[in-house]
Amino acid sequence: MSEIILVTGAAGQLGQRVIHHLIETYKVAPGNIVAATRSPEKLSELEKKGVVTRKADFDDAAGLEKAFAGVDRLLIISTDALDTPGKRLAQHKGAVAAAVKSGVKHIAYTSMPGPDNSLVTFAPDHLGSENAIKASGIAHTIIRDAWYHDNYLHGMPHNLQGGKWYSATGDGKISTISRDDCALAIAAALASGTSESATYTVTGTQSLNSRQIAAIVSDVAGKPLEVIDVTDEQLGQGMRGAGLPGFVADMLVSADANTRAGKFDIVTEDFTKLTGKQPQPLKDFFVEHKATLTA
Repeated sequence: MSEIILVTGAAGQLGQRVIHHLIETYKVAPGNIVAATRSPEKLSELEKKGVVTRKADFDDAAGLEKAFAGVDRLLIISTDALDTPGKRLAQHKGAVAAAVKSGVKHIAYTSMPGPDNSLVTFAPDHLGSENAIKASGIAHTIIRDAWYHDNYLHGMPHNLQGGKWYSATGDGKISTISRDDCALAIAAALASGTSESATYTVTGTQSLNSRQIAAIVSDVAGKPLEVIDVTDEQLGQGMRGAGLPGFVADMLVSADANTRAGKFDIVTEDFTKLTGKQPQPLKDFFVEHKATLTA
Protein backbone atom coordinates (compact mmCIF):
# COMPACT_ATOMS: atom_id res chain seq x y z
CA MET A 1 0.00 0.00 0.00
CA SER A 2 1.40 3.40 -0.97
CA GLU A 3 1.73 6.20 1.54
CA ILE A 4 -1.21 8.49 2.24
CA ILE A 5 -0.19 12.14 1.76
CA LEU A 6 -2.29 14.95 3.27
CA VAL A 7 -1.95 18.56 2.07
CA THR A 8 -3.38 21.31 4.28
CA GLY A 9 -4.49 24.60 2.73
CA ALA A 10 -5.53 22.60 -0.32
CA ALA A 11 -7.86 25.32 -1.60
CA GLY A 12 -5.05 27.91 -1.58
CA GLN A 13 -2.79 28.71 -4.51
CA LEU A 14 0.26 26.80 -3.23
CA GLY A 15 -1.78 23.82 -2.03
CA GLN A 16 -3.53 23.49 -5.39
CA ARG A 17 -0.20 23.50 -7.24
CA VAL A 18 1.38 20.96 -4.85
CA ILE A 19 -1.51 18.55 -5.47
CA HIS A 20 -1.30 19.22 -9.22
CA HIS A 21 2.39 18.23 -9.24
CA LEU A 22 1.84 15.20 -7.01
CA ILE A 23 -0.66 13.84 -9.53
CA GLU A 24 0.64 15.13 -12.88
CA THR A 25 4.43 15.32 -12.36
CA TYR A 26 5.11 12.62 -9.78
CA LYS A 27 2.20 10.32 -10.70
CA VAL A 28 0.92 9.82 -7.16
CA ALA A 29 -2.46 8.07 -7.29
CA PRO A 30 -5.23 10.58 -6.47
CA GLY A 31 -6.73 8.09 -4.00
CA ASN A 32 -3.52 8.31 -1.93
CA ILE A 33 -3.83 12.10 -1.60
CA VAL A 34 -5.96 13.82 1.04
CA ALA A 35 -6.77 17.47 0.33
CA ALA A 36 -7.71 19.31 3.52
CA THR A 37 -9.10 22.81 4.05
CA ARG A 38 -11.51 24.78 6.24
CA SER A 39 -14.08 24.65 3.42
CA PRO A 40 -14.01 21.22 1.73
CA GLU A 41 -16.82 22.28 -0.61
CA LYS A 42 -14.17 24.30 -2.48
CA LEU A 43 -12.41 21.04 -3.41
CA SER A 44 -15.10 19.53 -5.65
CA GLU A 45 -12.82 19.52 -8.72
CA LEU A 46 -10.17 17.53 -6.84
CA GLU A 47 -12.84 15.15 -5.57
CA LYS A 48 -13.85 14.45 -9.17
CA LYS A 49 -10.25 13.39 -9.86
CA GLY A 50 -10.42 10.85 -7.02
CA VAL A 51 -8.63 12.91 -4.37
CA VAL A 52 -9.96 12.38 -0.83
CA THR A 53 -11.18 15.63 0.77
CA ARG A 54 -11.42 16.44 4.47
CA LYS A 55 -12.18 19.42 6.67
CA ALA A 56 -9.16 20.79 8.54
CA ASP A 57 -9.57 23.92 10.61
CA PHE A 58 -6.34 25.03 12.33
CA ASP A 59 -8.40 26.55 15.14
CA ASP A 60 -10.01 23.17 15.92
CA ALA A 61 -7.43 20.85 17.49
CA ALA A 62 -9.79 17.86 17.83
CA GLY A 63 -10.89 18.31 14.22
CA LEU A 64 -7.28 18.28 13.04
CA GLU A 65 -6.62 15.02 14.87
CA LYS A 66 -9.59 13.50 13.06
CA ALA A 67 -8.46 14.96 9.70
CA PHE A 68 -4.94 13.55 10.08
CA ALA A 69 -6.11 10.01 10.97
CA GLY A 70 -4.50 7.33 8.79
CA VAL A 71 -2.09 9.81 7.18
CA ASP A 72 1.56 8.81 6.64
CA ARG A 73 2.97 12.07 5.30
CA LEU A 74 1.56 15.47 6.26
CA LEU A 75 2.26 18.80 4.55
CA ILE A 76 1.55 21.78 6.79
CA ILE A 77 1.28 24.83 4.55
CA SER A 78 1.73 27.87 6.79
CA THR A 79 -1.62 29.55 7.43
CA ASP A 80 -2.59 33.09 6.45
CA ALA A 81 -3.35 34.23 10.02
CA LEU A 82 -0.99 37.20 9.97
CA ASP A 83 -3.26 39.91 11.38
CA THR A 84 -3.00 38.69 14.99
CA PRO A 85 0.53 38.28 16.43
CA GLY A 86 1.13 34.75 17.69
CA LYS A 87 -2.01 33.25 16.16
CA ARG A 88 -0.29 31.49 13.27
CA LEU A 89 2.35 29.92 15.52
CA ALA A 90 -0.37 28.66 17.87
CA GLN A 91 -2.21 27.14 14.89
CA HIS A 92 0.92 25.38 13.63
CA LYS A 93 1.77 24.03 17.10
CA GLY A 94 -1.78 22.68 17.33
CA ALA A 95 -1.33 20.94 13.97
CA VAL A 96 1.95 19.36 15.07
CA ALA A 97 0.36 18.11 18.30
CA ALA A 98 -2.53 16.64 16.29
CA ALA A 99 -0.03 14.94 13.96
CA VAL A 100 1.69 13.31 16.94
CA LYS A 101 -1.64 12.04 18.33
CA SER A 102 -2.75 10.78 14.91
CA GLY A 103 0.43 8.77 14.33
CA VAL A 104 1.67 10.75 11.31
CA LYS A 105 5.07 9.37 10.26
CA HIS A 106 6.53 12.40 8.46
CA ILE A 107 5.79 16.14 8.55
CA ALA A 108 6.68 18.57 5.77
CA TYR A 109 6.38 22.30 6.44
CA THR A 110 6.60 25.43 4.29
CA SER A 111 8.92 27.94 5.95
CA MET A 112 11.05 30.92 4.85
CA PRO A 113 14.80 31.48 4.33
CA GLY A 114 16.81 32.17 7.48
CA PRO A 115 13.94 32.53 9.96
CA ASP A 116 16.40 32.49 12.85
CA ASN A 117 18.12 35.66 11.61
CA SER A 118 15.42 37.70 9.92
CA LEU A 119 13.86 41.15 10.16
CA VAL A 120 10.59 39.99 8.57
CA THR A 121 7.62 40.39 10.92
CA PHE A 122 6.42 36.81 10.51
CA ALA A 123 9.84 35.11 10.83
CA PRO A 124 9.25 34.14 14.50
CA ASP A 125 6.14 32.20 13.41
CA HIS A 126 8.24 30.09 11.07
CA LEU A 127 11.12 29.59 13.49
CA GLY A 128 8.73 28.57 16.26
CA SER A 129 6.91 26.19 13.92
CA GLU A 130 10.17 24.59 12.76
CA ASN A 131 11.23 24.12 16.39
CA ALA A 132 7.86 22.58 17.33
CA ILE A 133 8.19 20.08 14.47
CA LYS A 134 11.75 19.17 15.48
CA ALA A 135 10.66 18.76 19.11
CA SER A 136 7.82 16.40 18.09
CA GLY A 137 10.21 13.55 17.36
CA ILE A 138 8.55 12.96 13.97
CA ALA A 139 10.79 12.77 10.90
CA HIS A 140 10.43 15.98 8.93
CA THR A 141 11.20 17.91 5.77
CA ILE A 142 11.31 21.69 6.15
CA ILE A 143 11.12 23.58 2.87
CA ARG A 144 12.14 27.22 3.23
CA ASP A 145 10.59 28.95 0.22
CA ALA A 146 12.27 32.12 -1.05
CA TRP A 147 10.18 35.23 -1.84
CA TYR A 148 7.89 34.42 -4.76
CA HIS A 149 8.34 35.91 -8.23
CA ASP A 150 4.54 36.11 -8.06
CA ASN A 151 4.64 38.72 -5.29
CA TYR A 152 5.87 41.30 -7.79
CA LEU A 153 2.62 40.98 -9.73
CA HIS A 154 0.74 42.73 -6.89
CA GLY A 155 2.45 46.12 -6.95
CA MET A 156 4.46 46.15 -10.17
CA PRO A 157 1.56 46.93 -12.58
CA HIS A 158 0.84 50.07 -10.53
CA ASN A 159 4.56 50.94 -10.46
CA LEU A 160 4.77 50.64 -14.25
CA GLN A 161 1.77 52.91 -14.74
CA GLY A 162 3.55 55.72 -12.88
CA GLY A 163 7.04 54.73 -14.00
CA LYS A 164 8.29 54.74 -10.39
CA TRP A 165 9.01 51.95 -7.90
CA TYR A 166 9.42 53.17 -4.32
CA SER A 167 11.76 50.80 -2.51
CA ALA A 168 13.58 50.66 0.83
CA THR A 169 15.82 47.76 -0.24
CA GLY A 170 18.82 49.99 -1.03
CA ASP A 171 21.54 47.96 -2.73
CA GLY A 172 20.38 44.74 -1.06
CA LYS A 173 19.84 41.69 -3.24
CA ILE A 174 17.14 39.04 -3.15
CA SER A 175 16.80 35.65 -4.81
CA THR A 176 13.23 34.86 -5.82
CA ILE A 177 11.44 31.80 -7.22
CA SER A 178 8.01 31.13 -8.68
CA ARG A 179 5.23 29.75 -6.49
CA ASP A 180 4.80 26.91 -8.99
CA ASP A 181 8.47 25.93 -8.69
CA CYS A 182 8.09 25.91 -4.89
CA ALA A 183 5.08 23.61 -5.30
CA LEU A 184 7.11 21.35 -7.59
CA ALA A 185 9.92 21.09 -5.02
CA ILE A 186 7.46 20.42 -2.18
CA ALA A 187 5.69 17.74 -4.22
CA ALA A 188 9.06 16.13 -5.00
CA ALA A 189 9.85 15.96 -1.28
CA LEU A 190 6.43 14.51 -0.46
CA ALA A 191 6.61 11.89 -3.22
CA SER A 192 10.19 10.85 -2.37
CA GLY A 193 9.19 8.49 0.42
CA THR A 194 12.19 9.61 2.48
CA SER A 195 12.31 8.76 6.16
CA GLU A 196 15.23 11.15 6.78
CA SER A 197 14.86 14.61 8.31
CA ALA A 198 16.15 17.52 6.21
CA THR A 199 15.86 21.27 5.70
CA TYR A 200 15.93 22.78 2.20
CA THR A 201 16.07 26.44 1.18
CA VAL A 202 14.44 26.72 -2.23
CA THR A 203 15.64 29.76 -4.19
CA GLY A 204 16.27 31.01 -7.70
CA THR A 205 19.71 30.77 -9.30
CA GLN A 206 20.70 34.42 -8.80
CA SER A 207 20.24 37.35 -6.44
CA LEU A 208 19.23 40.72 -7.87
CA ASN A 209 18.89 44.23 -6.47
CA SER A 210 15.87 46.44 -7.11
CA ARG A 211 17.47 48.25 -10.07
CA GLN A 212 18.35 44.97 -11.76
CA ILE A 213 14.78 43.76 -11.21
CA ALA A 214 13.37 47.05 -12.50
CA ALA A 215 15.49 46.73 -15.65
CA ILE A 216 14.03 43.26 -16.30
CA VAL A 217 10.48 44.50 -15.69
CA SER A 218 11.04 47.50 -17.96
CA ASP A 219 12.48 45.33 -20.73
CA VAL A 220 9.57 42.87 -20.65
CA ALA A 221 6.84 45.50 -20.30
CA GLY A 222 8.37 47.93 -22.75
CA LYS A 223 7.88 50.77 -20.27
CA PRO A 224 10.40 52.79 -18.22
CA LEU A 225 10.64 52.06 -14.50
CA GLU A 226 12.74 54.13 -12.12
CA VAL A 227 13.59 52.94 -8.61
CA ILE A 228 13.09 55.67 -6.01
CA ASP A 229 14.96 55.03 -2.75
CA VAL A 230 12.88 55.74 0.35
CA THR A 231 13.22 55.08 4.06
CA ASP A 232 11.27 52.39 5.91
CA GLU A 233 9.08 55.10 7.42
CA GLN A 234 8.31 56.69 4.04
CA LEU A 235 7.50 53.31 2.52
CA GLY A 236 5.19 52.41 5.38
CA GLN A 237 3.39 55.75 5.23
CA GLY A 238 2.93 55.43 1.48
CA MET A 239 1.47 51.94 1.79
CA ARG A 240 -0.92 52.96 4.54
CA GLY A 241 -1.89 55.99 2.47
CA ALA A 242 -2.69 53.62 -0.40
CA GLY A 243 -5.11 51.77 1.87
CA LEU A 244 -3.08 48.71 2.88
CA PRO A 245 -3.83 47.37 6.37
CA GLY A 246 -1.18 48.26 8.93
CA PHE A 247 0.02 44.69 9.46
CA VAL A 248 0.47 44.21 5.69
CA ALA A 249 2.40 47.49 5.35
CA ASP A 250 4.60 46.51 8.31
CA MET A 251 5.25 43.09 6.75
CA LEU A 252 6.25 44.55 3.37
CA VAL A 253 8.48 47.20 4.99
CA SER A 254 10.17 44.49 7.06
CA ALA A 255 10.78 42.45 3.89
CA ASP A 256 12.49 45.45 2.26
CA ALA A 257 14.58 45.95 5.43
CA ASN A 258 15.54 42.26 5.36
CA THR A 259 16.63 42.59 1.73
CA ARG A 260 18.60 45.78 2.48
CA ALA A 261 20.41 43.96 5.30
CA GLY A 262 21.46 41.17 2.90
CA LYS A 263 19.39 38.53 4.69
CA PHE A 264 17.47 37.51 1.53
CA ASP A 265 20.70 37.25 -0.49
CA ILE A 266 20.65 33.45 -0.39
CA VAL A 267 21.18 31.22 -3.42
CA THR A 268 21.16 27.42 -3.10
CA GLU A 269 20.90 24.42 -5.42
CA ASP A 270 18.26 22.78 -3.22
CA PHE A 271 15.55 23.19 -5.88
CA THR A 272 17.65 21.17 -8.33
CA LYS A 273 18.52 18.63 -5.61
CA LEU A 274 14.82 17.99 -5.04
CA THR A 275 13.53 18.16 -8.62
CA GLY A 276 16.46 17.55 -10.95
CA LYS A 277 15.41 20.72 -12.80
CA GLN A 278 16.38 24.40 -12.97
CA PRO A 279 13.98 27.01 -11.52
CA GLN A 280 12.25 29.45 -13.86
CA PRO A 281 14.28 32.70 -14.18
CA LEU A 282 12.55 35.91 -13.13
CA LYS A 283 12.58 37.31 -16.68
CA ASP A 284 10.86 34.19 -18.07
CA PHE A 285 8.24 34.49 -15.34
CA PHE A 286 7.56 38.13 -16.24
CA VAL A 287 7.29 37.22 -19.93
CA GLU A 288 4.78 34.50 -19.06
CA HIS A 289 2.74 36.97 -16.99
CA LYS A 290 3.21 40.04 -19.19
CA ALA A 291 -0.56 40.59 -19.47
CA THR A 292 -0.83 40.95 -15.67
CA LEU A 293 2.30 43.07 -15.48
CA THR A 294 1.03 45.57 -18.03
CA ALA A 295 -2.64 45.56 -16.99
